[in-house]
Amino acid sequence: MKHTLTELQEPDVKLLHNGSYALSDAETLGLVMAGVDSTAKANKLLASVNYSFSDLGKYNYSELINFGLSHLQAIRLIAVMEFSRRKAIQPTIAKDYTIRQSKDVADIMQPLIGELDHEEFWVLFLNRSNKVIKRERISVGGLSGTVTDVRILFKSAILNKASGIIVAHNHPSGNLNPSESDTKITQKIKDCGSLMDIQVLDHLIISEKDFYSFADNGII
Repeated sequence: MKHTLTELQEPDVKLLHNGSYALSDAETLGLVMAGVDSTAKANKLLASVNYSFSDLGKYNYSELINFGLSHLQAIRLIAVMEFSRRKAIQPTIAKDYTIRQSKDVADIMQPLIGELDHEEFWVLFLNRSNKVIKRERISVGGLSGTVTDVRILFKSAILNKASGIIVAHNHPSGNLNPSESDTKITQKIKDCGSLMDIQVLDHLIISEKDFYSFADNGII
């Protein structure tokens, strides 16, 4: 079987001579991981998730080690996946980004927490024009829940001089129905906001492909 010159080149040489677009998915991932047999390991990883980078990003450290990656390769892969996630979210929170509807919030939060295998609780701080001042993670939990300290949330709201807030958390299961605890924490946050003259505009439950808005459903 004959091979072209490009096919015979090492990935780093191919990148330098032909550009990054000449690399296969496995070669690209292999360069990120580096180390012994990185391209072969990358191929194995990608095949295990049917070449879905989204699903690949769900692997944790232990799972990557079980695939034969070294400590450094696993750490590098986790870091680049996190970098990609942050890159995806950055354009949506540019200066003066204004929230007009629940989908605007989902566009911000889905790339950040929609694919996580654990729950996280976040808040968007808004000014009087509903422009995003800042986003902040309030808590990190497990597969089925996270504990949210309302005092920490409103301390940050005051420090950021927010006139309004929107909270959001993810459901790794994909089930968007609010739990009893979701409803209780929403009411608690709303009550505290009323006392402090900080408007609680919405609470979103985020999954990988969809979202649920308390405001859209008349619950907040």
